[in-house]
Amino acid sequence: MKKRREPIFKRLQQTYFLLFCLLFSLNVSAQNLKRITGTVLDNLNEPAIGASVVEKGTSRGTATDIDGNFELSVGEHAVLVVSYIGYTTQEIPVGNQTNLSIVLKENAQLLNEVVVIGYGAVKKQDLTGSVTAINADLKGRGLAPNAQDLMIGKIAGVSVISGGGAPTDGAQIRIRGGSSLSASNDPLIVLDGIPLSASGPGGVGNMLSAINPMDIETFTVLKDASATAIYGSRASNGVIMITTKRGTQGAKTTVTYDGNVSFSTKRNQVDVLTGDEFREFVKQTYAGATNEAEAVGKLGTANTNWQNEIFQTAINTEHNLSILGSAGTFMPYRASVGYTEVNGILKTAGLDRYTASVSLTPTLFDKHLMITANARGMYIKNRFADRNAIGAAITMDPTKPVYDENSPFGGYWSWMGSDGNIIKIATKNPVAMLEMQDDRSQAYQLLGMPILTTKCIFCRNYI
Repeated sequence: MKKRREPIFKRLQQTYFLLFCLLFSLNVSAQNLKRITGTVLDNLNEPAIGASVVEKGTSRGTATDIDGNFELSVGEHAVLVVSYIGYTTQEIPVGNQTNLSIVLKENAQLLNEVVVIGYGAVKKQDLTGSVTAINADLKGRGLAPNAQDLMIGKIAGVSVISGGGAPTDGAQIRIRGGSSLSASNDPLIVLDGIPLSASGPGGVGNMLSAINPMDIETFTVLKDASATAIYGSRASNGVIMITTKRGTQGAKTTVTYDGNVSFSTKRNQVDVLTGDEFREFVKQTYAGATNEAEAVGKLGTANTNWQNEIFQTAINTEHNLSILGSAGTFMPYRASVGYTEVNGILKTAGLDRYTASVSLTPTLFDKHLMITANARGMYIKNRFADRNAIGAAITMDPTKPVYDENSPFGGYWSWMGSDGNIIKIATKNPVAMLEMQDDRSQAYQLLGMPILTTKCIFCRNYI
């Protein structure tokens, strides 16, 4: 059989036809595109350099230049997808517009992924050290008069142990279980960029007790030894960085009041003999003994529950007033005052704290100079109760009364010898130990620091 061959010119005709169709379709497609221009700005009306502008559903796209401008050829019914790091991705229908102005919105969820460490800020994914950042959650906080109360159980590797529960007590804070035998194990506390002593001024349990929790925005804890690269050997036990609340640019004036009243009481008490039970016990124990009359004769006639006499239901109050706003568009401000009264369940124990703070964050010279000025003051009055009264209340004779009008020791009943003096080895009157001891302290402190931040006109970075 002979193989049939098609003429060469027929093959050329088919090839030319396909090329014609392809060129025609490209020409029609090109004719449907239109050229648009635009500008992308951030929330501060600054040019967004390198923002991505892409036509949705296509591969056509570009990036903004140093002035935030872009040019792009798009289809007839195009929708632009604009994205920028730290801002919400937006979809903008083009329609009949040829020149667009796009203002981006901050993405708070992404901004939370930025962690401040010492003198700078990095993304969590780029961070080599161990860092935990939490917001100061004030909802449903109950009685939390001290800043350390807001961290309990919320940060892995951070142990917050109360010093005993008294209002005047601070807390022992340990990051990753520091256990030096001779040196301090306390972490370094940094308040708005100011390193503070963890122990605080005299008469205060620790430095965190002097800070109003309502003024705190966030806690950032640097856990590992890399913190020493920023703060030196003081940070060998970790760092607790506290950022306080500030005003926001252009915000309306807002006045906020926060107050609460709480009650504290003991949950239980040591089970001891009542006065009647103790008298019966002594009579049975010394029955028939040679000193029976002497032992029974020393018993009183009262039924005193000494634990009820030294403990109380404490009423605690807290009041905070703050004002936040912006004077014009360049002077954000925030000011607050607070008063906290915490009474202990052990009588005579109590704390009164007065705090005040002012924060100014003006922006000058077309947002190229930022000033942060913080001033914070506190005044604390403490009264300390003698905790030995708790042990005395458990061992004190329940047949004796609290008061004795013939007692020369403030009218409180006391064990006295034949010489009229107190028997030193005998259990002392627990109520007298509290009421006749006036142990007080007063602490004052004022912290303030201005910070200047300038912005490079060319590189748009803060230095």
